[in-house]
Amino acid sequence: MAIASRIDHARVRLRRLSGNDQLKLTVLAAAVGAAAAYGAILFRALADLTALLLFGAGEEFMAEAARSLPAWQVVMVPCLGGLAIGLACRYVLPKPLPQGVAEVMEAAALRNGRMKLPVGLAAAGLSAFSIGIGGSVGREGPIVHLGATLAAQVSRWLRFGPSFSRTLLGCGVAAAIATAFNAPIAGVFFALELVIGHYGLGAFAPVVIASLVGTIVVRVHIGDHPAIAIDPQAIVSFWEVPGFLLLGVVAAGAAILLMGGIALVQRLHQMARVPDWLRPALGGAGLGLIALVFPEVLGVGYQATETALGAMAGQAWLLALLVIAKAAATALCHGSGFAGGMFSPSLTVGALVGGVFGSVASAVFPDLASPLLVYALLGMGAVAASVLGAPISTIIIIFEMTTSYGITFALMGTVAVASLVTHALWGRSYFHWLLAERGVSLDDSRELGILRHRRVADVLRRDVITAPATADLEELKRRFRLSHAPIFVVGEGQALEGSIGIGDLLDAAFSGDPPAGLTAAELAQPCPVVLRGSDDLATAFSRCRVHEEEHVPVLEDGDSRRILGEVRFSDLLRAYNQALLEARAIEQGLR
Repeated sequence: MAIASRIDHARVRLRRLSGNDQLKLTVLAAAVGAAAAYGAILFRALADLTALLLFGAGEEFMAEAARSLPAWQVVMVPCLGGLAIGLACRYVLPKPLPQGVAEVMEAAALRNGRMKLPVGLAAAGLSAFSIGIGGSVGREGPIVHLGATLAAQVSRWLRFGPSFSRTLLGCGVAAAIATAFNAPIAGVFFALELVIGHYGLGAFAPVVIASLVGTIVVRVHIGDHPAIAIDPQAIVSFWEVPGFLLLGVVAAGAAILLMGGIALVQRLHQMARVPDWLRPALGGAGLGLIALVFPEVLGVGYQATETALGAMAGQAWLLALLVIAKAAATALCHGSGFAGGMFSPSLTVGALVGGVFGSVASAVFPDLASPLLVYALLGMGAVAASVLGAPISTIIIIFEMTTSYGITFALMGTVAVASLVTHALWGRSYFHWLLAERGVSLDDSRELGILRHRRVADVLRRDVITAPATADLEELKRRFRLSHAPIFVVGEGQALEGSIGIGDLLDAAFSGDPPAGLTAAELAQPCPVVLRGSDDLATAFSRCRVHEEEHVPVLEDGDSRRILGEVRFSDLLRAYNQALLEARAIEQGLR
């Protein structure tokens, strides 16, 4: 009897577990982590295959191979490859392309984690091709976008709601970063910092599982190798701390120049009215010309950066020239429409900037300066954090790649200064700048994102006071006494013509001698905000907040001006406050 009772009890607990949404999400997070990892492996294989066919060497050894190739090939491969990218974006692939981390952030904040699989796959293929032809772009951004796309497709198949979809999107991102850098902790914090936007328990556990599974998959198939192999480093003297902080200022300047260079190239294309499909070819030609002198600018550039830092140690002027070359190549590629990310270029530029700074510091203070690689790592973290807008994740990425605990305090200080200076002078990260260029703002994004799946029709008030356009002053007074709210003036077929507020009515009633035959049509004022029943509450809230309107008329959908009722700003505030409570509940894992 006792055994049967225990079996029944176990069956009940198992049934409860099977209906636990958080448990389901955790299991799915593992599946998404594996899918993102295999997607990353295939992405890298495609980039390597393209580079092997065009340069005769894999992506990591592209720079070395380019030294032995004829000059025409070094220039024509990225030029013709850029032309292929432009024509593909113009005539073949789904729009808009290219895609990257900015689009993932937008999907998480504004589209409840929804992304399209065909666009994601096309963007990944285009980015792998861009790297394979030597584009000075990163592979981590496209891998993040691919992992997020796969996660979003799982959410679509299972018809998840907004909160679960966003969390699963973060799982795909975490696994992608963990796979790209072989850095599982960084994957977790990057997803929480940049995509999900909070560190609540409800999202934390699934994201950790996804990052763990992604790391296991990549280590089984590729090995336990960091993206940049550097031996552990240590600080020589605490007297260097002021120098580290100064490096943060220099790194911020480099980050701003890098982002500004991309904006400048885009503006030059626009001023010259270069067709969109031709821009990547021109950028590729410029890249090829730079590569004739500095082949290290080709591709992702990690291996070339390691080699350059070793070969040019102490030669600040050579490293400075390479910094300029790599930044110019990156600006040409990104500003001209190559597909790819900004992780690798920002890390590479940062490492070179740190190398220049370290070379100067060693020459000025030979007994106090740390090894060149210490400054390279600090510069790498500072520039990347400034460009990406993810200081915590960047610090963890550098730590996991190097396991250099001894430089962590210096890295934190350098990154903090660089982030502050960049924010003060540039104002936003590269991803936020890209979104702002398209008119997309992520302010209040999580709360407004919750409001986006609710419609104006859900809070519509139908008990509004209307008056025909021909109503006289006495009739308007009588109707106003019914609710003391604005009167909406309607014409034929209940079509809205305007509204009459208390101020308009008082002006007419106490003007001393109102004109004879004064009608509602003459008193009506245009409504500054008009909503449709199908509008989402986020749109309604934003419009009403900007125009400071309390009573907003709601019309039928389509071209009809027929009034259905009104929405009050107080109702929208109530919905917004409820969204805040829901967001907090999601963070704490209560929903």
